[in-house]
Amino acid sequence: MTTPEWWTELKSITLLVDDDQPPMWPTRADPGEEYRAARLALANAELALRDQVEAVAAQRRALPPGPVLGEYALAEGPLDLAEDDPVSGVTLAELLGEHDELIVYHLMFHPDDEAPCAMCAMWVDGLHGVAAHLTRRAGLAVIAKAPIDKLRGFGRRRGWQGLRLVSAYGTSFTTDLGTEGSRGGQWPAISVLTRDGDRVRHAFTRCADFPDRSGRGIDLLSPVWNLFDLLPSGRGDWLPDNGYRPVASRTK
Repeated sequence: MTTPEWWTELKSITLLVDDDQPPMWPTRADPGEEYRAARLALANAELALRDQVEAVAAQRRALPPGPVLGEYALAEGPLDLAEDDPVSGVTLAELLGEHDELIVYHLMFHPDDEAPCAMCAMWVDGLHGVAAHLTRRAGLAVIAKAPIDKLRGFGRRRGWQGLRLVSAYGTSFTTDLGTEGSRGGQWPAISVLTRDGDRVRHAFTRCADFPDRSGRGIDLLSPVWNLFDLLPSGRGDWLPDNGYRPVASRTK
């Protein structure tokens, strides 16, 4: 990775010397031998996990080209959620925009439901928070089977301003991508699509569930679960719901 110019201008970085070690406990407090030994063992496990995550990512990147996808008459409204019109058709190629890769979050939102799965909504909250970074190098879209008015209405209440919210209502997109079950149930998943000339190919899909139904299939993509994993109490029995709106910042 090329070192960016700002990296060499930050005193927080340039004033560090080789003898400065990344902290694992308060440097002016003695954690005790038991804690020290356990924390160093954990550091080795964390290092092995990092290497395993990268090995899996490399294996994912090495997948052969996937199938070419068809044309779908998806629906999208204005980027400004305060406006509902005009609603226009949008293709996968158009969602790619200037990029050759597109990240799609399949939102678990059935056409007959008034709100999506609360777990999925939490994932989209996270995507909303990092969308400005993601879209510097890839397209990003949230696609749901729910009609566009329901999708935009929920997105407006949730504060998903600036995200591309796209409806696949009336199309076979969710069925073709495998995120719709035989009775119309919706699977939450992440897909990556790529441009191949004037065609769009499927590159990768990771469902929130594994084939053995053990769950946690896309947990690595959620800051919420990963931060809870840092707590001594772990994840506990907490689950999100749609009854609260995420707070962007403190008001006091």
